[in-house]
Amino acid sequence: MQKILIIHAHPEPNSFCSSLKNTAKTWFEFNGAEVRVVDLYQNNFSPVGGKNDFVSTQNPNYFKYQQEQLSACESGSFIDEINAEMANFEWCDTLIFNFPLWWFGLPAILKGWVDRVFAMGFAYGGGKGIYDNGVFQGKKAFLTFTTGGPEIAYGNTGKNGDLDTILYPIQHGMFYFVGMTVLPPFISFSPVRKSSEELMLELKRYETYLTNLEHLTPIFSPVKA
Repeated sequence: MQKILIIHAHPEPNSFCSSLKNTAKTWFEFNGAEVRVVDLYQNNFSPVGGKNDFVSTQNPNYFKYQQEQLSACESGSFIDEINAEMANFEWCDTLIFNFPLWWFGLPAILKGWVDRVFAMGFAYGGGKGIYDNGVFQGKKAFLTFTTGGPEIAYGNTGKNGDLDTILYPIQHGMFYFVGMTVLPPFISFSPVRKSSEELMLELKRYETYLTNLEHLTPIFSPVKA
């Protein structure tokens, strides 16, 4: 059974972005997958990594976040919240980030999830490789997100710039960095400017995207020696 983890980052349950999350959950379950949804706002997830991530710290006199993450992986001193998120990530075959594009990147709550969960010693470092030697080879990941600006605002001639460049720190610097195979994103441009009928068509377009998921050519994929 396919195992899908959706990390959802939108504060409004009735938003179109939340409808995309619901559509993915329904579609995957209908097709026999097991789905877990982590709703970061509903869970009141803190994006701030720090001493609060640990039951105890190795060095009480000087705090170095990465070193404490590495130590926590070895000693089992992460707090329960972080352990639960790591367990979800280890469990899944496919990871989906579902979010609105804010200031050309992830909402802070979702970026904070990466900071705290993709910990040194767990996702990289401590003898674990990166990129083609990343520890999470075999897992797939993709982005599903909405934009405020219309599609014409993105690209080589758009003032907002090329989306491949905007998404590079996420798709390459997070997903591929830890060894995941990265599939092309699903992007819904400016849903706030669309009618109810157009939004329904967008959800149908997302279902078609999910149906064709296995046939998409990865953007980044580990190359095995």
